[in-house]
Amino acid sequence: MSSEGPTKDEKQNGEVIAMHPSESGMQLGRALLHALHNAGISVLYQDRQMKTVWARNMSAPWASETADGKDLLSPVQAKRIEAAKLGVIESGNADQLELSIPGSQGVRWFQLWIDADRGEAGDVLGVVTTMVETTEQKRREQTLKALLREVSHRSKNLLAIIQSIATQTGRYTETLSDFLARFRGRLQSLASSQDLVTSSNWRGAALQELVSGQVGRYSSDLAKSLRFTGENPYLNPNAALHIGLAMHELAVNSVSYGALSRPDGHVEVRARLHPENGTSPNLLLTWTEAIGDAPRNEKRFGSVALERVVPMSLNGSATLEIGKDRMEYRLTVPHGNFETD
Repeated sequence: MSSEGPTKDEKQNGEVIAMHPSESGMQLGRALLHALHNAGISVLYQDRQMKTVWARNMSAPWASETADGKDLLSPVQAKRIEAAKLGVIESGNADQLELSIPGSQGVRWFQLWIDADRGEAGDVLGVVTTMVETTEQKRREQTLKALLREVSHRSKNLLAIIQSIATQTGRYTETLSDFLARFRGRLQSLASSQDLVTSSNWRGAALQELVSGQVGRYSSDLAKSLRFTGENPYLNPNAALHIGLAMHELAVNSVSYGALSRPDGHVEVRARLHPENGTSPNLLLTWTEAIGDAPRNEKRFGSVALERVVPMSLNGSATLEIGKDRMEYRLTVPHGNFETD
């Protein structure tokens, strides 16, 4: 058997390329045209006088017949491209441009490569311009930058909350072991709320899921220990973290002195929307439970968080009432902290 060998050699960028007989100029040309079309690449060849010799796969905004009024190059951009081409013809050195072009579907981005076409003697015969749309890549880059800024902002907020919790916990504890136990519990509470926020792509968390998660950490049978009624708004990230902290403090207190310290005990959490003066309704969140012999006069971080830290962080208000055998915590959350749709 005999095999067909290369029958023609061509030079490209200084390298000798063997051409197979089946690689006729017409076939190769058709293949390259398909490749340009599939890759979304436009190519324009112009002589030294900037007259178009040939063009392939030209579409908007490069071809005026395929562009509407919003998909054309501006005069400023056209002059910039022309100046770059003239510079390449004059110097023989390649150039590269990035353009943003407002269009009917929003801003489009393009990368342009401008190369000199040299003759055998090395003189510049014309200029080859290759144009590739990079809109999707740009949008991904912009989205990634926005997400990184959001992560940085959220992380700083979270660190500020942790710093505040550490300071306040240290203020109301007397021993290191007591501090570590309480601080660890509060960090776990934040982590639990943060998991909900992260899983929602930083949108926030549903109130009922948040409350169930915090109470469920201290209950073996959540269906019996928690009775949730009313609305179930979607809290923004800041509200989710702080309301989660409030639920944690209430649950810990309940396990120590209240309803959750008894096998048959339960807590009631009610959420209702309360309109004020015709404006968007606030969220009124109420925690109620029967309690035992709880310390009432001693100020602890739990009560400070419930009455000051959480409501101030939400621009809301709160009351904590501890009676002889009943405790009620009422938190008013302004509408800007949640969504109801």
